[in-house]
Amino acid sequence: MKSNNLNDLLQQADNLQQELQENRDWQQQSVQEAFSIEYTYDSNRIEGNTLTLRETELVIHKGLTVGGKPMVEHLEAINHYEAVALLRDVVKEHADLNAFLLLSLHGLILRGIDRDNAGRFRSVPVMISGSRHVPPQPWQLDKLMEDYFNYYLENKSQLHPILLAAEMHERLLSIHPFIDGNGRTARLMMNLILLQHGFPIAIIHGDMQSRLDYYHALEKCNLKDDKSDFHALIAQAVMATMKRLLALVKKEDKNV
Repeated sequence: MKSNNLNDLLQQADNLQQELQENRDWQQQSVQEAFSIEYTYDSNRIEGNTLTLRETELVIHKGLTVGGKPMVEHLEAINHYEAVALLRDVVKEHADLNAFLLLSLHGLILRGIDRDNAGRFRSVPVMISGSRHVPPQPWQLDKLMEDYFNYYLENKSQLHPILLAAEMHERLLSIHPFIDGNGRTARLMMNLILLQHGFPIAIIHGDMQSRLDYYHALEKCNLKDDKSDFHALIAQAVMATMKRLLALVKKEDKNV
């Protein structure tokens, strides 16, 4: 992963955000819709969903069934898309992060897929495939999740929004409070914070190299207590979206 000084990255992000705010065209419904679909596609792809971007769009907007693809993958697309819609509603209502919202998002992610565990913290130990990090035992979860939201309350006015989003993302994955759906839920929590602070959705792509960078950065957080790579990765993901939006806005300006 490209290495950058974090303070420089955050300053670049602030500059890009200011440039975006000077042109509100990026908030058009059609633009937001396209990014919601792409974000859904990539977040599910990280977890192994095989629907293409086009198939994801058709499943969500046309209700089509893609031949040869499992029904669970169709549900994952629809559920995640509706979870993103919930994020946008929460932002409009100026609601704050809390346990009820977290469980609601997770409940949407696993709706129709795992009725017993959707919207519920796990009651059994888990292991993360391909990782040496061992998540906490279930009896520790109540205290850890209380600490999780206390951290948010203590830092929401102190940390740069991108850092706060990255921290709430990484801390939830470290706790791994659910049987399944932890990654998608953590990325939703991250993007809720970004949206609340006027940043666009950050998309972590699901191609092999992007996934490896993402997993390696998370592993470094857990095993070496070094979050520098993860913070930089999230900052770069936010900036990548903003650069795409600015390019789109400037292109439209030239066509006017």
